[in-house]
This record gives sequence, structure tokens and C-alpha cells, in this order.
Amino acid sequence: MDLTTAYLGLTLQNPIVASASPMTLDLGCIRRIEDVGGAAVVLPSLFEEQIEQQTGNAGPAGAAEAFSYMPSAADYRAGPHEYLEILRKARDAVTIPLIASLNGITGAGWTRHARLAQEAGASAIELNVFFIPADPTMTAQEVEARYVEVLHAVKAAVSIPVSMKLSPYFSAPAHMIRVLERAGADGFVLFNRFYQPDIDLGTLRLRHTVRLSTPDEIRLPLLWIGALSGQVTSSLAASTGVDSSAEVIKYLLAGADVVMTTSALLRHGIGHLNMLLAGLREWLKGNDIASLSDMRGRMSQRKLKDPVAYERANYIKILQSCVFHH
Repeated sequence: MDLTTAYLGLTLQNPIVASASPMTLDLGCIRRIEDVGGAAVVLPSLFEEQIEQQTGNAGPAGAAEAFSYMPSAADYRAGPHEYLEILRKARDAVTIPLIASLNGITGAGWTRHARLAQEAGASAIELNVFFIPADPTMTAQEVEARYVEVLHAVKAAVSIPVSMKLSPYFSAPAHMIRVLERAGADGFVLFNRFYQPDIDLGTLRLRHTVRLSTPDEIRLPLLWIGALSGQVTSSLAASTGVDSSAEVIKYLLAGADVVMTTSALLRHGIGHLNMLLAGLREWLKGNDIASLSDMRGRMSQRKLKDPVAYERANYIKILQSCVFHH
């Protein structure tokens, strides 16, 4: 049975990737991920503010106030220098690809860190642009241009592949992906799961708590991966909601090249990766499918007789399936 897949021009032994989490910044955990069958590892995001703060640069215009909310470099589990050292050690310790994650919103000098990550052994860069356009004077075109600007800056700094981890909140996600693809993006991770604040009514303070994803959350990325499969030439990575092999299989049927998981490993432990792979192998065997390439995209929009009706047909069927109980 052939589980190999291609992602960002890299050949992976299987489609399951351990995405960014605290455990992927721990050398022992990275070794363990490889031991139980993880095909690649994405390190946690290093933020533009961290890099600018440690280097002493002024950073992007208007960022001074933002810096005041950032903890000191010593408060981070790994600042820029420590991050690179962990990457170097991991590169020597494992053979699977290591993907460095950078999070920035400008095309400023912080992007040189992408080059340093490449020199430290990163196989690719995942560009995680966390940008909330709360300024009412900023147009949609200006927002999209910001993403292209950051991508251009990182691509200019490295020769390794660069993927974009995007949010689903663009007015035309498919068009935006095409724009970024033409700008040089080698792949896309769908979708960025923004961690949003809550309000503590007792203390009247913002509460920042992390909620692990659940399988119900796969539907939005499943829709878009199914719609984009075959429509773009870049790699597609599915993210969010992966808890069992069922979600892995669904994402692959929709057309994903790889499936990323974080919450499942935090919830069940790193050994759960082996269970995900075992479930995938069992399903392929039960359906008499010899390789991953034979199943990928079978349930994508382009495989339907009437692809134009893909979105509306699903929408109508879901609404009509609702049952009201008196």
C-alpha cells in the first residue's frame, strides 16, 4: 500500500503532518512524532513582534503600542535565537521535513529570519499571516495587498518552498488563492483557526483560553478544499478538526495533499498519530485502494457531473435535512 504524497515539492511517506503546537518545539516530542509515523513537523509560529523586539528594531509603523503587550523575550519558551537552535538540533535528530512557521503582517526586515530558518535546516516556511483589518478605512484591496507584500518579502529571502496559512474570511477566497499562487506561494493551509478572546464577567478582563478543535469544524475547510482541488496547482493542506482517521480520509477525498493535526495530539498524545495512520490504511484496504493518489480528490467539486451546482446543492440539501421536533 502506497501512502506517499507530495507537499510543497517535498515527498512525504504519508499525508499526516504534526502541525504547530507547544510539543513541536520540543526535541523529544519531534523525535517521538517521527517514531510513530508523522510525515513532517510544523514548528510553532515565531512572531514578527518577537523578532523585532529581540533585535531591537523599531518594527512596523504603529507597532510600538503592540510591543507593549508582548512579554519580554525571556518570557517566551523560545525566542528567535532559541528557535533557530531547536531547529538545528531537530534537523540533526530526525529525517522527516521540518517546516518553520513565521507570523508577520509587514514586509519589513524581520523576514530575514526566514533565511536564517532555512540555513538552520527548515525544509519549508509556513507563513501564518494573522491580520485583523479592524481599520474601517482599509479596503479589501489593501488587505489583500498586505498578504501579497508579506509573501513577496519572504520569498525574496529564501529558496525553499513557502506555504500560506490563510483564514476563510476573504470575500473571494478562491480568487485570493489564485493571486497568492501567481505571487509565488507553493501551497496553502486551510484554514487558520484564529484564537478569539472571551470576556470574564467576574473580573471584566479579556480571557484568552485555547479550545481544542472538534470534528464538527472540518466542514468549512472540507468545502473549500473540495472546491479548489484541481483548480490550483499549488499544494493544499487541510487543517482543523482532525481527531480520528475519519477526518483524515474525508480531507483526502476532498483533495487535500496532506492533513495537519494539533488538537488530536494534545488531546490523545503523540502516539495517536499511529492510530490515524492505521485507520487510513484499514479504510484503503477495505475499499480496495492501492495508493493515496487513487483516492485523493474523489469527492472534490471537479469530479461531479455538475460542478457549478456543488456549493448550492450541498447548501440546499443540508437545510432540507433539518427536522423540527414539536
